[in-house]
Order: sequence, then structure tokens, then C-alpha cells
Amino acid sequence: MTIYLDNAASSCPKPESVIRAVNDCMIDACANPGRGAHRKAVAAARIIFRTRQQAAQFLGVADSVNIIFTQNATDSLNMALHGFLRPGDHVVTSSVEHNAVLRPLKVLAREGIEVSFAPADAAGRVESDAVLDLVKPQTRLVVLTHSSNITGAVLPIAELARELAAGNVPLLVDGAQSAGTLPLDMEQMPVSMLALTGHKGLLGPQGVGLLYLAPGIGLRSLRQGGTGSSSEQEQDELERPDRYECGTFNTPGIAGLGAGIQYLQEQGMERLAAHKAALTGRLYEGLAGIGGVTVYGPGAGERRGPLVAFNVASLPSSEVAAKLDHDYDIASRAGIHCAPGAHRAMGTLGRGAVRLSIGPFNTEEDIDAAVAAVTAIAAAV
Repeated sequence: MTIYLDNAASSCPKPESVIRAVNDCMIDACANPGRGAHRKAVAAARIIFRTRQQAAQFLGVADSVNIIFTQNATDSLNMALHGFLRPGDHVVTSSVEHNAVLRPLKVLAREGIEVSFAPADAAGRVESDAVLDLVKPQTRLVVLTHSSNITGAVLPIAELARELAAGNVPLLVDGAQSAGTLPLDMEQMPVSMLALTGHKGLLGPQGVGLLYLAPGIGLRSLRQGGTGSSSEQEQDELERPDRYECGTFNTPGIAGLGAGIQYLQEQGMERLAAHKAALTGRLYEGLAGIGGVTVYGPGAGERRGPLVAFNVASLPSSEVAAKLDHDYDIASRAGIHCAPGAHRAMGTLGRGAVRLSIGPFNTEEDIDAAVAAVTAIAAAV
């Protein structure tokens, strides 16, 4: 039986309730939401409405119209960046961002956007002052990850959100790695935009994401088409969320996302986070104690996301991951993880690293098996 430690890429397994929700939707609500008045279409529309309400409650958002459904976090980030920025704007970001932020910014830089990068240390930590020192009068946006997908470092988003809000500088947060693990309460964390995916910590299916837009934030709609509402109007005249949601929804995915959020709430976010933190500490200490193994990211006892990256002696990270898979039936992730800046800070851009990432269904036995497997691989070098 596979020991699955690649939850930072996509959580697995899914709760039974998520699987049931997707299946029930395909049977009972497989019609087009908002495009008909018959019972199946209404059932589909109710799923959309209910999940939007659940997501708003989960994120501490007062009005659910500020929750936009997207394909994934990458889609959400592209909508936010391309829809908000204009030539001549200045953007501050960090050097440890995922390509979901870096690549859109590179395209926008060619179109006249100025981008400044706050540096990170070798553990992937970015200090608040390093970000704030780059803000200037023409800064239009700050965009930052909440938690690194390779070092696990947690950026001081709540502190930065308050500081930037005081200066009327919008903050866009990539919450792909933090949703479902770290607190995301928009009442306590006044960010302007928050991009999330459904298939990682929120335990939903792939192909569905969320974008939170604060009430005062408006975007150009990047796609135009049918919304099932006010069909005689131009799309940019529509109210949110319709303005940003043209075309047919991934209703089964949204149903599964709603079930994933409900599972987190029923199980208790604090309890699940504590479980993953304990396993992460166990994994970090176990790997750090193996001769020839280099562990990256914040040290033992420091706050980090539920993942640990490492390398074994001079072995390529891909070779270690292949051994874990083929010899020990342990699923991991090797390479650059779509975060070249983080690897540059770690000094691993040329070889990458192996990442083991923990989900709510992992156990101490899983962690001990992974540590034993890495021990054996290191001993054979």
C-alpha cells in the first residue's frame, strides 16, 4: 500500500464525503447551473450557492459575492494579476514565489510593469521589512505566498496585511499551500485578494479554485461569455461574482470542494493542523539525524508548513524520489517544484530537492517508514 507523502502537490486520499458529493452531483445535479428552471438545473445552482456560502464562512468573508470560483490557484492568480495591473504600475513580490506568480509577472514586466523582489534567506524566510522597504508611492500591488511550497517557510502575511492596508497598498496572497492548514480569516487578515486551490489542503477535487476579492477591489474580466444572468448587458457591467464567472461551472468539483471544507470544519482545523505539525516535526528530526542527508527550510521548532525538503549526499533528487517510489512504495516529489527562486536561495537550483509533504490521513507509521527508507538510501551511497 502506497505511503502518500505528496500532499503539497495534491492531497490524497480524499475524504469519503468528498467522493460522495462528486458522485451525487453527477447523478442528481448534472445539469447546467443558472441556465434552466428545471429541477436538476436548480439543484446544480444550489450546490454553487451553498459552496460559495461555505467558502465565505470558512474564510471569514461577510458577503459571499466576493468569492469567485476559478479553475485552481494559478487561474486565480492570473485573474488577479492580469485583471488588476496596468502598464506603469509597480509590484513588490518575494524571491521565493511559485511560477504561478513569477511567470505572469514576467509577462506583465514586458508590458510595462515594474517588479521588485524582496530577498529570502537560505531557509526561505522573508522579513516584513524586506517587503515594506521596497514599497514606494507608485506601488500598485504586493503579491506574496503565504507558505513556501518547498522550504515550508511561513511569511508574516497577517502583519504585512495590516501594515499595507494602513498605507492603502493592496496585498494579493497565494494561499495554495496554506489553505486548510494555516488560519485564513479575512476579518483578522485584511488582504485585498486571496488565491486558493481546492485540491490541496482543502481536500477537494482537482480543477476548482477560489479567488477572494475585497469589496473595494475590481478587476478587468479576462474572459467574456455567457453567465446565465442579465444576458442583454455587457459582461463588465455585471455585478460580482457573475462578472468573473462566465461559462459552465465545474459543478461536481465545486460540490467536492464544499464537502472538503465541511470535513475540515467538522474535524476541527486546529486539531488537524496540530496533527500535521506533529508529524512534520517528527519527519524533520528523523531526516536531520541521518548522516549524509541535508534538510532545508526553517529549523526544528520553527513554524513551517507541513512539508520537509531534503537531499541525500550527492544523489540527484530525482534518483532519490525514484528509489522511494520503486523500492519503498513512498510517493514524494523531486525537482524544482515550480519555485526556482526558493531553490536559488537554498543553493539547490542545479539539482532540486526531494519533498515529503503531509496530509491529515498520514500517520506516525508513515513518517517512520519514510525516515527508515531515506536512512537505507543514504547508507547505500
